[in-house]
Amino acid sequence: MNDTCDISFNEKANIFSYEYLQCILFIVGLNDDSYLFTKKLCSKLIITSHIMEDFLDFHGAKKNKDWVFYRAISAAIRHLSLACYSQRHTLDRFDFYNFGNQNHSAFKHEALDMLKFLQDAIYQAAPVALKEAKRLGITIPESGYDLDYFPGIATAGQLEHNIDDTMPKRSQKKNLTRIASQFLELIRDFEQFTFYERYNLETIYKLVPDVINEVTIRSYEMRVHNIQSSFDSYVVTTLQSPDVEILSQLRSHFSIVFHILQVMGRLLHFYERHLYDTGFKHVYKNISLSLSDLIDPDAVLDRAINYCLYYAGRFLSSGKNVATRVLNDNMESDTIDVGIPKDRGFHSRPSLLVAKIVQHYGGEVKLHVGKDQFDAASVLDIQWAGGKIKKENIETVVFTGDSRALNDLKILASVNYGEDHMGKGIPLPCELNYLI
Repeated sequence: MNDTCDISFNEKANIFSYEYLQCILFIVGLNDDSYLFTKKLCSKLIITSHIMEDFLDFHGAKKNKDWVFYRAISAAIRHLSLACYSQRHTLDRFDFYNFGNQNHSAFKHEALDMLKFLQDAIYQAAPVALKEAKRLGITIPESGYDLDYFPGIATAGQLEHNIDDTMPKRSQKKNLTRIASQFLELIRDFEQFTFYERYNLETIYKLVPDVINEVTIRSYEMRVHNIQSSFDSYVVTTLQSPDVEILSQLRSHFSIVFHILQVMGRLLHFYERHLYDTGFKHVYKNISLSLSDLIDPDAVLDRAINYCLYYAGRFLSSGKNVATRVLNDNMESDTIDVGIPKDRGFHSRPSLLVAKIVQHYGGEVKLHVGKDQFDAASVLDIQWAGGKIKKENIETVVFTGDSRALNDLKILASVNYGEDHMGKGIPLPCELNYLI
């Protein structure tokens, strides 16, 4: 099969630029400061700029002095449009999210400001893209799209909820246990990035890109996406379901975080790829400076960190209690009776290993010593229990709670909680490799 054609590169450039430039003309022609980009406009920008960028990449535009800036400006518009689409989606959906009694009213105002920031960045880039097209001799469409071509989809009306399928209760509980555990694990991992007072630029420069960058954020974005996909595939909520409210809250929390991280990933990609000084000289350096004149790199960084990262952390923190409740309501519970660590009891090492097992699964586990009970996720609580055990010469204890954690605690107890009679660490069974 022959995929080549006889028309010239310039003729093809006209074809692949046409709809993209129609979008650009539409944006350049807007004279309404109150206009908010619709998802259809963002989608059209994404698709047409992507096709344009692929066409230029295929023909080596990144290595050609005449075409490299036209390619760079189309890539910038694509990534800004991708961020704009996700931001508009978040705004459209916000009133339908359910965060229980958590007050996130300030977020909506900042989310609108964020959308306007992204729009303004595209506004700044559009005339430059048009100027570059004219310089390259690309045919400019006679007109852009009409305003009616980009309707919004937000509406106060909702279709009737008249599907009420059910799922076997055991399957539902198993799926919710897994999903809530994964969400709690993600929350714990993300805590290193959570902050409560906005950062100044000097601090942000130290974070991006050495600590926080596109690759890091994209990895979290994918994890949240996988959790949401599992929920939508394997969890069914019915109108009569007693847990419909809490499950709505759970999905709302990881859904909004997913879209915030989408925006952040695009901003960091744009910054790292097009604005950040990576040491290039001459042509690529000049392109970076030209884009920086259009779109302030400091403003991009500020929005990526002080809006996206800040609110991702806030929503994850407020979702922690929701996920914990879902997990504890749906996990299988059990009881085990095991011996205590020989010779040295529950000192630092065994206490830490027990707590790490419980924290790994996220479900509630209690350590019972006589009539007293202690939180098995807390090293301090376990050591308090150890004092009582030693004082009363107790040889066995009872753990109750999350059966997954109890299975691993039983394994841990079988190897004397990971240490020999001298208190030195010994290799753990492969089932407990996550503790290493």
